[in-house]
Amino acid sequence: MMRHYYAALMYTVLGLASGLFYREYTQAHEFTGATELGTVHTHLLGLGLTVTLVVLALDAVFGLTGRGPFTWFFWLFHLGVLVTSVMMAVRGVLTVDGLTPAETSAVIPGIAGLGHMLVTAGLALLFVALYSGVRERQARLETGRVGGAVVEGA
Repeated sequence: MMRHYYAALMYTVLGLASGLFYREYTQAHEFTGATELGTVHTHLLGLGLTVTLVVLALDAVFGLTGRGPFTWFFWLFHLGVLVTSVMMAVRGVLTVDGLTPAETSAVIPGIAGLGHMLVTAGLALLFVALYSGVRERQARLETGRVGGAVVEGA
């Protein structure tokens, strides 16, 4: 579970730093238009941090760590969030520098799309791991035992 704690901490730092970068970079370039830089920090804090904290709680309740699909979820999801966020930052910097999406490489949205695919695959694997964890916990509750203690009314 410490892995989730450190991932959440990383998203907090990256999210806050990207918000600061957005503010300072656009001010330094006297940019007042719309740019993807403004949403990088919300993706890192909203998607990265919030999902990681929810997963930390789910892991504590359902014992997901060590399950094959859960390990794959961890790496695919976080890689996907980071790839997507980096591509948003690249696109945002290019926009602030005066380039339109038509003037930049098609590789940028392609790589961002791969990041979204990794996030999607990771979330699907989370549900696979969660299914087995929920089933095991339900079976323990139905037998009247949770962590070695008898549960009243089970």
